[in-house]
Amino acid sequence: MMKFKRSDFPQDFIFGTATSSYQIEGHSFGGAGPTHWDTFAAKPGKILDGTDGAIACDHYNRWQEDLDLIKDAGFDSYRFSTSWARVMPEGRGAVNQEGLDFYERLVDGMLARGIKPMATLYHWEMPAALDALGGWQNADVADWFAEFTDVIAKRLGDRLFSTATINEPWCVSWLSHFEGHHAPGLQDIKATARAMHHVLKAHGKSVQVLRQNGVKDVGIVCNFEGTMPADDSVESARAAARYEAIYNRFFLQGIFEGTYPEEVLEGLGPHLPAGWQDDMALIQQPLEWVGVNYYTAKAFRETDGPWPSCETVRTGADTTHMNWEIHPDHLTKLLKWIADTYTKDLPLYVTENGMAGEHTLNDQDRVSYLNGHVLAAKSAMDAGVPLGGYTFWSLMDNYEWAFGYAERFGLVHVDFDTLERTPKVSYLALRDAMSQ
Repeated sequence: MMKFKRSDFPQDFIFGTATSSYQIEGHSFGGAGPTHWDTFAAKPGKILDGTDGAIACDHYNRWQEDLDLIKDAGFDSYRFSTSWARVMPEGRGAVNQEGLDFYERLVDGMLARGIKPMATLYHWEMPAALDALGGWQNADVADWFAEFTDVIAKRLGDRLFSTATINEPWCVSWLSHFEGHHAPGLQDIKATARAMHHVLKAHGKSVQVLRQNGVKDVGIVCNFEGTMPADDSVESARAAARYEAIYNRFFLQGIFEGTYPEEVLEGLGPHLPAGWQDDMALIQQPLEWVGVNYYTAKAFRETDGPWPSCETVRTGADTTHMNWEIHPDHLTKLLKWIADTYTKDLPLYVTENGMAGEHTLNDQDRVSYLNGHVLAAKSAMDAGVPLGGYTFWSLMDNYEWAFGYAERFGLVHVDFDTLERTPKVSYLALRDAMSQ
């Protein structure tokens, strides 16, 4: 049972659920081109269970059933993403009309069911042909992404409730180019610096193209983690501040202030593209909203290793099935900090929140997790944060990137042998909350 109900929130507050294209659609269907996730998944040892997104949840063929699940739960919105390689198999040039038609059917299907389409243009699947040219390291990526944006805007832009350019730029750049956990799987500080800057440059150009096509309600979705020192030492405080600058501040500071944090420039500054400062006006395109993805918080201490010289320390908090610590209070703090520091009166949306839980239909752990986080968001609203909506991750169990199908975030259980969908207790509890 949920400890909140729809009527606890303003009448125009939007509750929704979310997925992403590569995680659910089945990338082997519909003429999609290869992505760098296909390349990455084919490398031994990169994916926990050795799988890929070729079939995933077969959403490409079962989308109507999935939209019915969203409608039946009483959600107002569905946050989905478009696959660049499905629409443009080579990343540039020729358009795969079958792929574009799929997204048009999907959007029209949402509207027919009274569901608001919240689109994300890029959720991590770089076309393999562009990855071969350097992907996010290549300065031309901003122009490539602008071309893709134009194709989507012209076909779908008049029917979208909101449009985000890029999902979680930290994952696109740092997690994928510095830590190597996601495609393209690099561990290269120069590649990281270029990717972090180019992803924002691509965002800026994409916003310009959306505006030129008359698309309204444009934003970006960034991920955030609560950060804290592991102890009272100066060194731990410094480590936590450094991590926060990389994870929480870099992208917002670029968009809203036209600068990058000094703590990040200490490490990445020498590796940023020449003349990067000249791109900041492009990066600072005005937005209508900012999306906040939040899952966990971490404590840090300093190390003797190379920059950024910090490591996590367990706090003793409860953890999810993926061993991510559960700290709902940090969601309140983050929402207040984002609004106070960067976005001011600009609407914020929680665009992802959820957990990897035990592999059961009776997911009381997820019910508890969502209760704590929704109430934490409500506390931020009560403190004056202009929060416009809350989106639960994820509608269904899916391909969880480097974890393959081993971790389950879904409100709906998916049997990956039969692809049968079965609502979990969390889905039923949210359905009841949405009706009150």
